[in-house]
Amino acid sequence: MKDLETFTTALNNLARHKMRTSLTMLGMIFGVGAVIAMLSIGAGGEQKALEAIGRLGLRNVIVRAKDVKPEERQELRKKSLGVSLRDGEAITEAVPNVERVLPRVEVKPYKILAPGAKTKGKVFGISSRYREVASVKLADGRFFDARDEREHAQVAVIGQEIRRNLFGYGEAIGKQLKVNDVWLEVIGIMASDVAGGGAASSNGIPTGSSDREIWMPVSTAMRKFDRDPLDAPVDELLITVKPEVSTLKTAELIRPLLDRLHGGADDYEVVVPEALLEQSRQTQRIFNIVMGSIAGISLLVGGIGIMNIMLASVLERTREIGVRRAIGATRKDIRSQFVIESFAISLIGGVTGIIIGIVLAKLVAAYAGWPTVITFWSLFLSTGVSITVGLVSGIYPATRAAELNPIEALRYE
Repeated sequence: MKDLETFTTALNNLARHKMRTSLTMLGMIFGVGAVIAMLSIGAGGEQKALEAIGRLGLRNVIVRAKDVKPEERQELRKKSLGVSLRDGEAITEAVPNVERVLPRVEVKPYKILAPGAKTKGKVFGISSRYREVASVKLADGRFFDARDEREHAQVAVIGQEIRRNLFGYGEAIGKQLKVNDVWLEVIGIMASDVAGGGAASSNGIPTGSSDREIWMPVSTAMRKFDRDPLDAPVDELLITVKPEVSTLKTAELIRPLLDRLHGGADDYEVVVPEALLEQSRQTQRIFNIVMGSIAGISLLVGGIGIMNIMLASVLERTREIGVRRAIGATRKDIRSQFVIESFAISLIGGVTGIIIGIVLAKLVAAYAGWPTVITFWSLFLSTGVSITVGLVSGIYPATRAAELNPIEALRYE
């Protein structure tokens, strides 16, 4: 038998048993689909986490005020005022290679409204230099400057969702909105955040979208909004270090300094985005290994299914094998026929699984709001594994068929 005839015979045999072939393919289809869907969801999650952590700035060290239980605040305040501007001044003077220290204050809004509309969101007072260290893009208007900060100007830069909820899709620049009892003029609108629509966090540190945020000069937030006297004066200090300087080593210098300034009070935390990034990558690698292993098991089960069906096919076609051997087919021809059949099952199942996996990934992205990233590596891995499993699963049945004695095969009933 020629190679082409062997190939055609194998495919014709699969076509004659459509139901059995289709059921055999299911293991490969679901296995490959699961591999692609899981890896694309994992890659999307990694991309979202990296973008969110990137918002914190990889050259930055962040000092944040800790959330303290109300009953513990009074005792802590006897030792420490909490994170404050004084801490920023001390860090600037005592810690080498620090370029700037920018404070951030969170205003707790009990109402955010505009004439005829209201919404919910987060409100922050930040330095006018914040744009120098964070990836902030404006869709319209301008950012507040040093003069606004110096004069405690009642101006605001708002996120896209705040803009839609308060002003619709009309002009928002120059309009007024009210946060608590203070009116603010909208001077800028932030571009929609690429990190995603919802608030994200890493190790409890908010790294989420700015779409639902309102920003104003930090001096305005500190002077014109009420604040609980037991709260820390500042919620966050954003410390930027010089290029080529390790943020991890800078953080090691900042901690003992703050310990002395705070009298040993545990009312702050130091966050290093660079460390968070590495931790996120390591977590993602573990996630990919676990998800890939689970999906690999399903591929293995699919391969066992192919082997089982091919062994049954050998028994069913024993007499046919004897006839082929009797009219001149070699053991190589018989072996090739069964290997081609198992290869075709795994290949067709793999391609179908790729399509299903991509569709599943798109459905997750569309309905769950979770980004998915389909990579060439996931396609190559799933297809390669499915074909390999198919070939390995077909070799034993093919060898067993090729080793049948032609005379005994012809007598088989």
